[in-house]
Amino acid sequence: MISKEDIFSIASKKEFEKITLKVFRFQYENNSVYQSFCIHLGKNPSNVKQIADIPFLPIQFFKSDTIVSTSNQPQVVFTSSGTTGMITSKHFVTDASLYEDSYNKAFAQFYGNIEDYCVLALLPSYLEREGSSLIYMVEDLIKRSNHKDSGFYLNDLEQLSNKIIELENEGQNIILIGVTYALLDLIEFKKFQLKNTIIMETGGMKGRRKEMIREELHQILCEGFGVPTIHSEYGMTELLSQAYSLGNGIFECPIWMDVLIRDTEDALSYVENGKTGGINVIDLANINTCSFIATQDLGKKFENKTFEVLGRFDNSDIRGCNLMVY
Repeated sequence: MISKEDIFSIASKKEFEKITLKVFRFQYENNSVYQSFCIHLGKNPSNVKQIADIPFLPIQFFKSDTIVSTSNQPQVVFTSSGTTGMITSKHFVTDASLYEDSYNKAFAQFYGNIEDYCVLALLPSYLEREGSSLIYMVEDLIKRSNHKDSGFYLNDLEQLSNKIIELENEGQNIILIGVTYALLDLIEFKKFQLKNTIIMETGGMKGRRKEMIREELHQILCEGFGVPTIHSEYGMTELLSQAYSLGNGIFECPIWMDVLIRDTEDALSYVENGKTGGINVIDLANINTCSFIATQDLGKKFENKTFEVLGRFDNSDIRGCNLMVY
């Protein structure tokens, strides 16, 4: 059996590969949907010898099936957003502490101690429905920051603007995490010149504004907030881990997560670094569901294991929140 400590204490590429293969064997034996998928492809523990041999479950299975590798009852069920009538993904999380450990350790890896920040959340659309893993995470980060002004700032742009300026004048480090259209609303209400604030966009226009390419969006946000770069995170309902971009749309994974780029013409083959293909995600925090997910996103991976998200497959349904959905 693989423990949380095994996953979150990985310290090398070799250790990652060893535990990844152990997780594959565990999920093959204990996840009936994943096992059936592997058998269909002629894959089993006897012929999966390296990471490149592991089958990646198409993300659509989270809409059609119950994806679990344990008999334990779920402590929380995360659901994706979607337009009315659309079938949404369900992620049955039997151990919420796996998710909590994952986002807390990843945040610490990329940003340091949460108590060094005031966390301001501008996520109105996520609060309109239950089951958002993003709201679950941000609520906890707000609490863990132990700052009196941390919280959700939803429908009062004036109050939020005044709070940002007040905290900036105090020299307080701030993380403003927001859905894209709400961040654009804020800088249309007021322009800023921020010195101590990280702007983190979670993607998504939700039909409120026209979609735009990342370079154009980030340029507008940089100018509006007076910051040199815009941070982003790459996560989704079906994952318990996030990759972070500290600028320029280049994402980095925590040590227990990785991406591979599959050939768009042959889903069982991989393309070279720097070439565009479909994003496959290894998320070892998904130990109790499925750690091997073939997403519907297009991207590139680079020599240093960072990656870029370029768009989505044309034939996939439109997620309620563009590339990054919870």
